[in-house]
Order: sequence, then structure tokens, then C-alpha cells
Amino acid sequence: MRSLLLLAFLGGISTVQAIGTAKGFGSATTGGGSAAPATPTSKEQLITWLSDSTPRVILLTSIFDFTSYYGTTTGPICKPWSCTPNPQLAINTSGWCSSTAPTGTATWYNSGASRSLVVGSNKTLLGKGSSSGLKGIGLSIRGVSNVIIQNIVISDLNSQYVWGGDAIDIGGSTNVWIDHNYIKNVGRQMLVIHFEPSTGITISNNYFDGRATYSTGCDGHHYWVFLLPGQGDQITIAQNYIYYTAGRGPHTGGTSGNTQQVHIVNNYFNSITGHALDSDVGSVVLAEGNYFNSVKTPSVAGTAGSEFFIQSSSDVATCNAAMGRTCQANTLVGSGSVAARVDAAVMKSLKSLDGVKKYTPIATSQVPSYVLANAGVGKVN
Repeated sequence: MRSLLLLAFLGGISTVQAIGTAKGFGSATTGGGSAAPATPTSKEQLITWLSDSTPRVILLTSIFDFTSYYGTTTGPICKPWSCTPNPQLAINTSGWCSSTAPTGTATWYNSGASRSLVVGSNKTLLGKGSSSGLKGIGLSIRGVSNVIIQNIVISDLNSQYVWGGDAIDIGGSTNVWIDHNYIKNVGRQMLVIHFEPSTGITISNNYFDGRATYSTGCDGHHYWVFLLPGQGDQITIAQNYIYYTAGRGPHTGGTSGNTQQVHIVNNYFNSITGHALDSDVGSVVLAEGNYFNSVKTPSVAGTAGSEFFIQSSSDVATCNAAMGRTCQANTLVGSGSVAARVDAAVMKSLKSLDGVKKYTPIATSQVPSYVLANAGVGKVN
């Protein structure tokens, strides 16, 4: 799945573009295509270029710090967790705080909490090197099509506060490829795909770094990783490094009547104090070729979603027959056990979809070394 960032110099004019295609559901994504690349020189220019209707290839060569750009808000917060040290607090967004939680007042940055950078259709956002991207604000990809986000850092979104900000939020969009990025220190979700239908989505080769000063369990492990509650979604989550987290890795489904078809393949889950997969009602999840190292609960038992979590040779054979290709078992090392989860509805739902049946996973034994060598920023220059 590795993509390349090509910088060629022709007659003094540089050409910068994401080369190759995503694997899985997002394989048709081309972003800004062959549009002439340009580097924004101000925050205002970046805001305009990202959100307008012009196909663009936008190259970031540094960190754009939006932390204080939209000012601050002072308002009510609560303390949902009584552990020590450094529990995450919560902004009382839409009355989220429990009536029994201790309350108070705090000031937070509007960037992240209530403001994101809006991304329009036909955009490629690329970072140069390993130190280019966004600080203090995330990306909103809503109601658009054909977007590539590659090789950027997104960090420091009000990380002390739940509802302090999502790094990437997607909703009602088609053909979106999130690839080779580094995400750390966010208040809420590292990635959320909202209730509106989103199809043609591939999340690949990213480093989701959960090491945090503030956390729900006071153990330095970020809880809010992926939230996927949408309707009619088709999502590939592949070859990512999910490190030092505590939950929602991902949480799929949860709303009766909604459906999500999700292929979770060749990811490296490492040092997770809570759970990784959480397949709730409406979700249809195939988990194959993932490597779980020191994960307390690789997959939550008793959830209402449909999940096929490949473990045994019999599971592999069932998947091989349904997909017409070689499937890969998940590997659990120093991790909790997973009771048999081999819902036949998963194969029935996914076997005719090219994004799954034409996917060729790497051997699970190769996943840790491959992911550590390839996930995150600075790997595709």
C-alpha cells in the first residue's frame, strides 16, 4: 500500500503529488490530481485554498499553528473521572456532563473545540518531511468528494478536555484517503466518521500516538481513537500503528438502523490498556492480519455488531472460500483472549465488494516490522 511523494524538477518548476492509489475502499481517490502544487504563506491563504471549489495540491513545508487563531471561550466543565494523576476534564458540550460529576469553569481554545479547517472537494494536502502540518486545529471533511491527506502532523487540540477537538472528522463524503499522517494530543477523537453516509474511505499507514498527559484512566493512554457510527459507510483501516491507547480502536456502529462495512487489516495495535475493536449494532467488521501486542481486550465481547475476527485455520479457510483469496489470521501476543467471533453475516455482506475481496494482506508476522518502518510522517518523501 505504500504511496510515494514525488518531487521532480522540470525547467525550474517543481511537481509535487501523491503517487499511486489507496488500497481498499478508497482506491478511486485522486485528490487534487495534476493541479499545480502550491505552498500557502499564511493561515488565511491555507483556509481559503482548503475550502474553495478549485482542485488543488497544497504542500505544507512547516507547522501552521492555529492554537490561538480563533480566540478562547470560558465556560462550564466537569470532572467525569476521579482517578489521579491528570484525569481528562470535559467541556460541557450539549449537556454532556453528568449531573453527579464535579463541575467548574475553565478557558479553552476555540480552535479544535468549535473550529476546524474545512476541506473542499478535489484536494490533496501534503506535508514535506516529518515536521509539517497543523497544530491546535483539525480537519473537517464533510459533504465532499475526492480528498487526500498525506504526510502531515496534527497535534495539540485542547488535549486536557474531552470535546476539545477531533483531529479529522469525515461525514457524508466519498473517496477520501488519509495516509501516512501522525496524530497526537487531541481532546476527543483522533478520527471520527459521522452519521451521514461515507463511502470509498481508506485510512492507511498512519501513526495514532496515544501517549498523553491527560487521560480518562489517568494512565497516560488516550481513550478516544476512532468513532465510526455512520450510515452506509464503507471503510478500510489498514497498516496503521495504534499505540498507547485505551479504547475505541475503533468503535463501530451503535445506532439501530445504521450500517457500516469495515475492513480492519494489517494494523499493529501496541500497548493498549483497554480495548481495541468494539463492534456495536449495525456494524459489519472483518478483522484480519492484525497484530495485537500487549492489548488488554483486542475485541470487546458481547457487542451487538457483526464481526468476523480471524483466529483459527478454520476461520482462515472460511474467509478464503468467501473472498476467493488468501486471508490472514490475527495474532495476539501478551494480550487478552478473544472468544470466537465468526459471524457468517460478515462474509455474506463483504464477499462481493472489490474493496475487500481484491485486497491482498501481508502476512501477519510481518506486520510489526512493516508498520513501524512505514507508518507516520517522513516515510514517503
